[in-house]
Amino acid sequence: MSAENNSNLLDAIDARTKLAGSNKMEILLFSLGSQEIFGINVFKVREVTNTPRITKTPNVPKGVKGFISLRGNIIPVIALSNFINTGESTGSSDETLIVTEFSRHTQGFLVHNVDRIIRVDWDKVKPPQDMLAGNEGLITAITELPDGRLISILDVEQLLASALGETPIPELARISDGADRYIFFADDSQVARKNIVAVLDRMSIKYQQANNGLEAWDKLKNLAARAQQDGRPLHESLRLILTDAEMPEMDGYVLTKNIKGDRRFDGIPIVMHSSLSSQANKTMGMQAGVDAYVPKFDPVVLSETLRPLLV
Repeated sequence: MSAENNSNLLDAIDARTKLAGSNKMEILLFSLGSQEIFGINVFKVREVTNTPRITKTPNVPKGVKGFISLRGNIIPVIALSNFINTGESTGSSDETLIVTEFSRHTQGFLVHNVDRIIRVDWDKVKPPQDMLAGNEGLITAITELPDGRLISILDVEQLLASALGETPIPELARISDGADRYIFFADDSQVARKNIVAVLDRMSIKYQQANNGLEAWDKLKNLAARAQQDGRPLHESLRLILTDAEMPEMDGYVLTKNIKGDRRFDGIPIVMHSSLSSQANKTMGMQAGVDAYVPKFDPVVLSETLRPLLV
């Protein structure tokens, strides 16, 4: 892809930042030199450019190929082909750099080439079957092009953890009151769920969980129905709902609107926990009705966000 086309692609990315909350997502398609098509959520992409000169530095994380200077910032560069097994040996070169920004980190992903942006409904984005969820869980979802070809959507949080190492979880102050109360969280990222569980365990908070928004909504409706049958308000046992923004089948914005539109969930705060850390995404979350918005992933910040809503 030429530099001019890359510039046009970036303009297209900038023009689509109001999509969140419509239960649609836009995916930037790219390849690693094989027949397989990969995708990344446009909201995580800052720009696309031809690969600049990479400076190699000793004693860096194993997944980092080097660093580049980009618009006055020094950012790490990660070759996706080092982590994703396409099952083919094509000898392809990393010609294109996708600069991404999420979870308060900026980094470049080296890919063979970038194709185009497509728009899909979240309910057409499905969790991968176990047999497709290889690559150490680096594929978080699958969707399909009109011609039947499949797109593997990256779990960029897992990818970043694989390349740079996982965030250590410190000791956190416990707030358990000993009662049979819990929080509910939903996240499609395997590494995010692991980190959330680690924080909640350190805080002595009981929890239930779901792997995507639709699964979360189904489970929450069952919890509400059970509480209704027992003749007690759900908020007496369910203390808080923590949701990701991007999830297969139903995103966190629609999930939040569903919860806020159901009186059975009155009195239960909702926190959006997202790698989409821009002010625009925070504003969208607040407009959807969340009580707090916290960017991924800082265990102390997450703990401090949850604590006042649980006491």
